[in-house]
Amino acid sequence: MAGPATPLMPHATAAWLVDNSALTFEQIADYCGLHVLEIQAIADDTAATKLAGRDPLRAGELTADELARGQADPDYVLKMARLPEQARRTSGPRYTPVSKRQDKPDGILWIIKNHAEITDNQISKLIGTTKTTIAAIRDKSHWNYANLQPRDPVTLGLTSQREMDALVAAAAKKAGIDMTVDPAKVAEERAAMIEQLQTERAAAAYLAEHGAPVVPGTGTALEQGEALFRR
Repeated sequence: MAGPATPLMPHATAAWLVDNSALTFEQIADYCGLHVLEIQAIADDTAATKLAGRDPLRAGELTADELARGQADPDYVLKMARLPEQARRTSGPRYTPVSKRQDKPDGILWIIKNHAEITDNQISKLIGTTKTTIAAIRDKSHWNYANLQPRDPVTLGLTSQREMDALVAAAAKKAGIDMTVDPAKVAEERAAMIEQLQTERAAAAYLAEHGAPVVPGTGTALEQGEALFRR
């Protein structure tokens, strides 16, 4: 049975709703299929990945009337206007806006570091770049390699999450890599992330109020937060 429908880019949509609506964190979390602490992290600019907001109204995933109902009633549960559709690729090279072309090397480096099973040919088709550029990044001879930062090409807007997931799955299958998802492991990793957010927020709140570490010494904010969270 399929789970509840969520926006195509939940984190980016949540970022837009935080900045452009009067919805509660709980309403945004429910609509985007995220934990409320993830919404708080986005609002506080402490999320691990900074995302440009994605307007669900322009995307057709939320109507203005539905948004107005949610803003008028903090207990109202927003409903998706329609299921998000995957963009259809046409034949020929991928077009990348001029403003994003400088981000391609960062996206290529991220794929090389995180998905060694993906071939240069697949990267070339996914991002729309040349095999020469990919080879230069692989062997570190790229003219700007020292300044490159591995960044998720989905976050950079160079491809969609669905295309990225499909490519990873196809490459893994061809390479004989088991991509079976362990629900227990996913739940464990999510719980660990939420606990980390809780400890970081606890440490930040304590330091803001008292102006001193909760534990004597030079522990990090996370270590101090963990000590405070366990009390």
